[in-house]
Amino acid sequence: MWSRISDKLEEFPARLKIIRLMIEYGIGVNEEGKIVVGPVEIPDTSIAKAVGVDRRVVRKTVEQILEDENLKRIFTGIRPAGAFLAPIAKELGLYVVEIRADPTASGVLAEAAKIIASEGISIRQAVAEDPELFPEPKLILVLERPLSGDGLNKMLKIPHVKSVTAY
Repeated sequence: MWSRISDKLEEFPARLKIIRLMIEYGIGVNEEGKIVVGPVEIPDTSIAKAVGVDRRVVRKTVEQILEDENLKRIFTGIRPAGAFLAPIAKELGLYVVEIRADPTASGVLAEAAKIIASEGISIRQAVAEDPELFPEPKLILVLERPLSGDGLNKMLKIPHVKSVTAY
């Protein structure tokens, strides 16, 4: 997805920064040209400040999105995925496992889930960072309770896994 989008905006690096932020946070555009997160409207100035550009660049980006059928379908359809629990896991009494692996490899999540399930632990949230947006993408699993040391060692043996961090 990212390559298709970036090809359309390669002449406009500031607009590309805006688009990247929007994708990362599930920020969309409605048919009226308003920037939205779900039903909440976000002012152009807020996006501009977050990215470090002038608000007029944000408005031009929205106009370009609405003029291009592919971009329009993406950004009028994008939705936020919900609250990301990993940063607040400790406060919620939850446990986090981060797995770094070859992002093109298949089956890493499936194998990790098998290991977790074998210990009778529920996965409360699973987030796989997009390798086109993150230089070192991680698979982040939020668990209801800690995984055993043996379980962590088994995860390290999953093909294509480079590292496992637990907290």
